[in-house]
Amino acid sequence: MSQTTLLEEITQWNEDTCRKELKSVLPTLVSMYQHADSRNEHIRVLKILTEMFLPHLNLAELEEECFSKLLPKVVKVFNDLMDELSNQAGGLSSQNTELRAVLRNILETMVQVLEALSGCVRHVCSFEQTLVLESIRSLPSSVLHVLKNTFLHCKESESAYSGRLSMVADLLQALFKEAYSLQKVLMELLDRISLEPAAAEEVVVMVTVIHSLLDICSVISNMDHALHANTWKCIIKQSIKHQSLLEEQLRHNDIVFSLCEDMLITFQSCMQLAEQMYQSGTQQVTQSAECKLFQKTGKLCRFFAHSLVHYVKEFKSFVAQSCGRLHLLYLQIYSKFPPSAYASKLSDTHSGEINAVILVALDPLITQLLSLRPFVEEVLADRQQSSAELFLPQCLLLVTIMDKLPTLPEEVLGLWCQGSQFPEETSRLSLFQAMFLSFQQCYTELALPIHLPGVMMNGQAQSKVTLHHHVCVHLCAFIASVPRECFPPLERSLLAALLCPDTETALLSADAWCFLARYGSAELCKHHMIIIAQLIKSCPGDCYQLSHLSLLLRRMMFLMTTQHQVEFVERFSPKEVENLQLWQHVLLKALTPDLRKQVVDDIMRSAGAVCSRWLEGRCMLVELEQVVRTFIKMFLSLSL
Repeated sequence: MSQTTLLEEITQWNEDTCRKELKSVLPTLVSMYQHADSRNEHIRVLKILTEMFLPHLNLAELEEECFSKLLPKVVKVFNDLMDELSNQAGGLSSQNTELRAVLRNILETMVQVLEALSGCVRHVCSFEQTLVLESIRSLPSSVLHVLKNTFLHCKESESAYSGRLSMVADLLQALFKEAYSLQKVLMELLDRISLEPAAAEEVVVMVTVIHSLLDICSVISNMDHALHANTWKCIIKQSIKHQSLLEEQLRHNDIVFSLCEDMLITFQSCMQLAEQMYQSGTQQVTQSAECKLFQKTGKLCRFFAHSLVHYVKEFKSFVAQSCGRLHLLYLQIYSKFPPSAYASKLSDTHSGEINAVILVALDPLITQLLSLRPFVEEVLADRQQSSAELFLPQCLLLVTIMDKLPTLPEEVLGLWCQGSQFPEETSRLSLFQAMFLSFQQCYTELALPIHLPGVMMNGQAQSKVTLHHHVCVHLCAFIASVPRECFPPLERSLLAALLCPDTETALLSADAWCFLARYGSAELCKHHMIIIAQLIKSCPGDCYQLSHLSLLLRRMMFLMTTQHQVEFVERFSPKEVENLQLWQHVLLKALTPDLRKQVVDDIMRSAGAVCSRWLEGRCMLVELEQVVRTFIKMFLSLSL
């Protein structure tokens, strides 16, 4: 009996006959398919196999009797069809009717292949027992290979068909629809698969499946939002479901990077829509097409944010290489959001919605990353951000980190506060150094100035405050919470910031230093005053360092106890001429009345003694300059 006659006879069989003849006919049909030459013969035999005989195979027989023999040829045939389509699509034109018929025939055949694969997947899903991957190991990877190529062709169809897309648009739409349906039912199948217990080969297959889904995500990201989101759900769900088996082999870095990119793109679309509505004045029209698209995009962005947080939480120990990308994502998002000088113009309503949808969702991500050394090294790297629009986001990130650290273990706090300790460590600043450096870089925001919400008091937010005020409040709150072991790097950072040429940064350091003096012990305040006084005496002349030091000296004198003020006067006695330079920077009204009177008398006696020695000497003109300087210092001291 010829193959054609056999096929014609089989197509007449009913369901009972197919079941009875399954064992004798199936090997013949499989062999016919493997050796089929023509496109029509491929499809004809494939449809007979999947529609008439596959439903009668039990789960244990599927892989060995059918899938392992059938699917490699299905994939090859589909690849050949795709190559033929890609090679000829560029020549499509209204005049070339023959080519048009050929291309449409190829597309119809591809749709039929997808339908056959859908039949395979649905048959597997029809079994009620637990599905073991070993029994269908060839199916998922084969289907995903076909799906990826299908979606990619649909995505590139506009350029592939040289502007003649309308001639095949109906079939391309059918192809996409069938692929959409096939992927949906495949993901339902994956939900039912168990890997317990799992052989090494099954683990490799599941890892390949997840990575193939990841590749599909990169293709469909701009094609269909629902399919894109559902594919990501499947990736994360399967990764976590089989976590103990797969975590060592998954491409965590690629998964996190892709999630970050998809979230950033969706966020940017959300911001663009909000800005367009603000500019057109339609932000209050809740039923407009733009508003509905904005709401839909916002939900998608929130989905990506939650997915990213969930994935990082579950695979925290495997995302070390992704910390740089996660850090950059945070900065990129905050750079486009108020109060950044580079933010889009949004209505208050949309700004609040985006804040609730995205920024709030990102907050737990930072909490999860705080204990990871690679994240600490990335955020505190001894280098400046390359883009000015990232300066403020970095500053606000450091403020957020300061708010979170007090609730974490001391070893995590030390990791952030101490900076790199040994040459073999990756170089990093202390959190205090990074905070002052980042604040100093925000010169645009400080000059405008921008304003941020004040801290909560009695359940009500304060009025808007400047960036200086915002950072100062949170920095002081953090200083109040750190253990004594963190004081050395804190003190070094305060001094370095005070002596830097930027006045705004020096003022922030002085504010924080005064808080430390008030909050800390009286002995600490006294110790710091002695250091500041010695630094002032060592200044060679008028300079910005002297200006900053003297400002802090005047403020901290008010914070010293009476006894320590007395000791300070004794240590830097105004009776000594060399100390008059220091006393010209002291506010005498900070001293008690009795001590102030004593200091004034001592200053005047010191100045008078200098003058007397000059008069009693040879009254040389070269020495007169020293006398004049002494009297100037005296008058400056007495005028404060």
